[in-house]
Amino acid sequence: MKTRILLSGCCGKMGRAVTALAAERSDCEIVAGVDLAAGAQESYPVFPSVFDFTGEADVLIDFSHPSVLDSLLAYGKEHKLPLVLCTTGYSKEQKDAVQEASKEIPIFSSGNMSLGINLLIELSKKAAQVLGEGFDIEIVEMHHNQKIDAPSGTALMLADAVSEVEPDEMRYMYDRHSQRKKRDRNEIGIHSVRGGTIVGEHEVIFAGHHEVIKLSHSAQSKEVFAAGAVNAAVFLSGREPGMYQMSDLLKE
Repeated sequence: MKTRILLSGCCGKMGRAVTALAAERSDCEIVAGVDLAAGAQESYPVFPSVFDFTGEADVLIDFSHPSVLDSLLAYGKEHKLPLVLCTTGYSKEQKDAVQEASKEIPIFSSGNMSLGINLLIELSKKAAQVLGEGFDIEIVEMHHNQKIDAPSGTALMLADAVSEVEPDEMRYMYDRHSQRKKRDRNEIGIHSVRGGTIVGEHEVIFAGHHEVIKLSHSAQSKEVFAAGAVNAAVFLSGREPGMYQMSDLLKE
């Protein structure tokens, strides 16, 4: 049986990538989309609000904007619909709301849907454990000039993952020009680059005494994120309420 997907943000770049990918698969189909900028080229009906959709779906994928989150959570809880949240830039309050909603419905949330990025996260954690306190950690992320949030959700995922295995409480440093002092040991520098059509590049730098180790990932196409989102939707359909992430999918 095909997993029926309701796609929020269907007219955006990522929405179109998900649409193209789903059309090539036999285990799922997009039954409708949600987007304010509905066009005539979609092969399925598109609604300006998720509450305008009255059909049947097994799971919702969201690649839209943080401002839409409240309506998606409300709709998900009302219809007991699983949510795959791929949008980044949520506030702390919004993240808390997602956690609360997961008590009622299954929610898959990740700042990056790429398998390679999630491997980079695990490698970065291992490197931090092995290298110890003698190495300073910096993270550099690069994206296209249309990306709104900075730093990227993936950069924060990397920083959070490394912080988990550090013995001291780490502090994120986004801007150094406003202060004149040497770098503290418990800093993780996070730097954002925006330009051109860069899909997404992330580098974790471990700078030690007379040596530097770099771990990096470069996304060549948005299809890597679309594939992760569709895989997550198929995985999430029929699950019990709770929070799910890429590590859960990889165990399957």
